[in-house]
Amino acid sequence: MNLSLSVEETYQNSLLQGVSRTFALTIPQLPPRLATVVGNAYLLCRIADTIEDEPSLSTAQKVQFSQNFTEVVAGEADVQAFSHALSPLLSSSTSVQEHELIVNTARVIALTQQFNPAQRDALSDCVRIMAQGMAAFQQQASLAGLPNLSEMNRYCYYVAGVVGEMLTRLFCEYSPAIARHETQLQKLALSFGQGLQMTNILKDIWEDRSRNACWLPRDLFAAHGVDLEDLSLRAGDVGFNQALAELIAVAHSHLALALNYVLLIPKSEQGIRRFCLWALGMAMLTLRKIYHSPEFSTGQQVKISRRSVRWTILLSNVAAHHDRSLQLLFYVLGRGLPKTVAVNVQSFAQEFSSPAFANAHK
Repeated sequence: MNLSLSVEETYQNSLLQGVSRTFALTIPQLPPRLATVVGNAYLLCRIADTIEDEPSLSTAQKVQFSQNFTEVVAGEADVQAFSHALSPLLSSSTSVQEHELIVNTARVIALTQQFNPAQRDALSDCVRIMAQGMAAFQQQASLAGLPNLSEMNRYCYYVAGVVGEMLTRLFCEYSPAIARHETQLQKLALSFGQGLQMTNILKDIWEDRSRNACWLPRDLFAAHGVDLEDLSLRAGDVGFNQALAELIAVAHSHLALALNYVLLIPKSEQGIRRFCLWALGMAMLTLRKIYHSPEFSTGQQVKISRRSVRWTILLSNVAAHHDRSLQLLFYVLGRGLPKTVAVNVQSFAQEFSSPAFANAHK
């Protein structure tokens, strides 16, 4: 590895520490060659996310910057021009760390360009699909929520499912043993992303509402007598809690499929298993806190403690070598949660590969 790449890797790691403590913790578990690519991928996705979250940008500006960034990642546009145009427009609502990330986008891209063609294609495809999808959903964001669970699934796909697809491509490119299961892994990756993102949506309900956004399915809450657009909506309402429990059951079901994803990773790839298991374990603990604290009013109230994170890491690491132990650990974490519901992996995967879905946001 040349000196320039080592310098950029070091800087990338410092950026990761600033923008995400969780990923700064989990990514180093991966084999070094994979860790560098996955860390870079996370920063690229964070840049796309920063564009969509910036309140000072108009919808037209978000669409333009998202398209421009997609071209930058694909090597079709000048990264300095992108960075210099976007950076002055960021408000104080964007964190200091994200300001730094945008200012130094060129250093992130310099590392992207060092990867092999298969890795660059995986990252570029992910950013393109994510940016297009997020831009489309941001245009319809409101307190009324999304029409139904199917639309929530689509939103989760654009925000997290595509990341699961990208990671699976990177894992398979890295390991021929993993690649033997690629077809099944890609299907399960969608559920992995779905479960993680649904957990985040449930945790961040009230913060999202403060930004005039709601990603919950309107019809499910209406069936329990809850109008999501009601500005007086509060946690603790019986109907609200019942609808929330249904969504927790769905998220729990997708996380159960995420465990199947992990079990397809060879035991010899302990780093990749740990990377996946830590995210899965923390999501399960967060779901438990949400379910047992239905009257929470901020995401901070259902954030898992550092002690819980340490126990998740310890137990995951011990169990990672034994599939039966992992299944038992998942069962224990899920005990007391609403029962899982049937998810047809084949049908769920086909939902995102159908022509109708592909044409929806062209």
